[in-house]
Amino acid sequence: MAEMITVSGLNRYVRSLLDSDRFLSGIAIKGEIANFVHHYKSGHFYFSLRDDAASVKAVMFRQDARRLAFTPQEGMRVIVRCRVSLYETTGAFQIYVQDMFPDGIGAAQMAFEQLKARLEQEGLFRPEAKQPIPACPRCIGVVTSETGAALQDIRNVLSRRWPLVKLLLAPVNVQGDQAAAQIARGIQVLDYSGKADVIIVARGGGSREDLWVFNDEGIARAAYSCKTPLISAVGHEIDFTILDFVADLRAPTPSAAAELATPDRREILGKLMNISDNIHKNIQSRLEMCYNRFDPLVEKWETLTPASLCAARADRLNEQTQALQSSIKRIYQDRLQVMHHAMQLAHSLSPYTVLERGYAIPKTVKGKSITLEQVTPGDRILLVGSKVSVDCLVEQVHEIEVPQNEKTEEF
Repeated sequence: MAEMITVSGLNRYVRSLLDSDRFLSGIAIKGEIANFVHHYKSGHFYFSLRDDAASVKAVMFRQDARRLAFTPQEGMRVIVRCRVSLYETTGAFQIYVQDMFPDGIGAAQMAFEQLKARLEQEGLFRPEAKQPIPACPRCIGVVTSETGAALQDIRNVLSRRWPLVKLLLAPVNVQGDQAAAQIARGIQVLDYSGKADVIIVARGGGSREDLWVFNDEGIARAAYSCKTPLISAVGHEIDFTILDFVADLRAPTPSAAAELATPDRREILGKLMNISDNIHKNIQSRLEMCYNRFDPLVEKWETLTPASLCAARADRLNEQTQALQSSIKRIYQDRLQVMHHAMQLAHSLSPYTVLERGYAIPKTVKGKSITLEQVTPGDRILLVGSKVSVDCLVEQVHEIEVPQNEKTEEF
């Protein structure tokens, strides 16, 4: 009789068989998505993967689903990396998807457009978020393969165009499973170092599949968060990636990026020569202007020499001296005339002048002047004239009555 087990035991046993199979623990399956459901509350993806003859249930948990650069859609052909197991509760045979890739150009382009639209809606492509590229960087950071042609192209352009600049390399893989994470990390390392004035993310030409890594969302967000101006130089001029839209500047090739990031030394030398010529011409022009202004000053200076200044002032001094002498002479004459008048007046009022007209002054014998009213009979007096004096003896004094209307003579 067959061994009896429970349904749970059966499902557990089958699951253990599937989980222990090394082939089923990590396989890649190609198919078309059907019955796709995005459980928004949990974030899990539930769908079926089918081909022309069969289908299998699939689940992709949130931690894996959030890493996808695109949103799976009904009917999309994809390649999944997964493990095969059994869900014990329902006995459902299903695959557990760890990673998913679009299968074919149509699906890949759809994933590209979906990611581009989402990042654009978040504002990662805004023109106002773009930083200007420095005109003359001292150090350029490069994120690329150290063995690739892109690095050599950049070196060739820099050595020819602006050899003064330093090159700081962040070596990464530019294709493969680890390339996206390495490129994003390279951008962050160069940005955090603060040594680079501008960063170039470069890769040479290749197929569209080879360049697909630069459509990674992690690279796009690292470029958007970068504080250092960033140039995208991936593939050829006709190739566009998500990084091109996020970068501050897109260059069609790595060589073009090196040219856009640096000035041309021949052009700079030409500008310096023009500046030198302009300076020389400006100096000559200023000298000529100075000479033109100096000539009249020389003529004016000749009129301002000490001799010329003294000559002009000597004439004025002579005029003022003559005027002063004339004024002194006039004042002297005026004062002399006034003095003569005063002398004449003083002479006319002098008692000696009165004596010259025959009058005499009575004095005592001792020579003291007296008036006649002071004389008494018997006095001896002197009558002093202008030329002689007379001794007199007063015999008698007579009083004289003077009429009221007569005026006495003033001496």
